[in-house]
Amino acid sequence: MKLYMFPVSATSRSVQLFIGDNGIDVEQQSVDLMTGEHKQESYASINPNALVPVLEDGDFRLTESSAILKYLADKIDSPAYPKDLQERARVNEMMDWINTQFYRDYGYGLVYPQLFPNHRRPTDEFHDGVIAWGKERSEEWFEILNNYWLGSDKTYLCGDQITIADYFAIGIIVIGEIIRCDFSAYPNVERWMARMKELPSWAEVYGPAEGFIEAVKEKPFVAI
Repeated sequence: MKLYMFPVSATSRSVQLFIGDNGIDVEQQSVDLMTGEHKQESYASINPNALVPVLEDGDFRLTESSAILKYLADKIDSPAYPKDLQERARVNEMMDWINTQFYRDYGYGLVYPQLFPNHRRPTDEFHDGVIAWGKERSEEWFEILNNYWLGSDKTYLCGDQITIADYFAIGIIVIGEIIRCDFSAYPNVERWMARMKELPSWAEVYGPAEGFIEAVKEKPFVAI
C-alpha cells in the first residue's frame, strides 16, 4: 500500500498516526502542498481533487481520510472500528459530525482563512466576516464536543476504547494550536487531547508541525 500525504496536513496526519500506532506496512510519499505539487498533472491524475491524503492498495484508490481510516481498520481487523452494528454506527456518527459540522466552521471558517492565501475571501470585509462567523460557530461546536460527545465520563469520543473517530478528530482539532487557540474553557476536550498526545507515534507524526507553528508565531490571529 502507498499513502500520498503532506506532513502538516491535518487529515494526512490522522491517517499517519493510525498507521504508525498499528505498524501497518504502508509506503508514504509526501506531496508538497506549499510548492503546489498537488496541482501538477502527475498528482492530479491520481486525485482530481488535488488534495491529500490518498491511499493506494494495488489498483484500488481512496481519496478521503475518513474512508481511508475505515478501510485500513477493516483491513487489519482493528478493534478501533468495532464490528458491533451499534458501536460502529456511533463511530461513523462521530466521524461524520467532525467532518460535516465541526471541521466546516473550525477549519475552513476560522483556521485556514488565516493561514493560507487560497482561502482568503475577495474583500477584507468578507474575509473578516468569515473568520468572525467561524470563531462564533467553532465555540459552539467545542461546547457540544466538550459537554455532549465527551462529557466528564468518557475516556475517548465513543466510550472507554480508542476508535478511528479519535484518530480522525485529533488531526483536525490540533490545527487550532497553529493559531494559538486556548482550549481551557473545554476541560474535557483538553483531557482527551492530552491522552491522544501520549500515543506511541504522536511525536513522529506531529513533530513536523512544530516548524510551521514556529514560522507563524509572531503573526496575529483570531482564535478561540
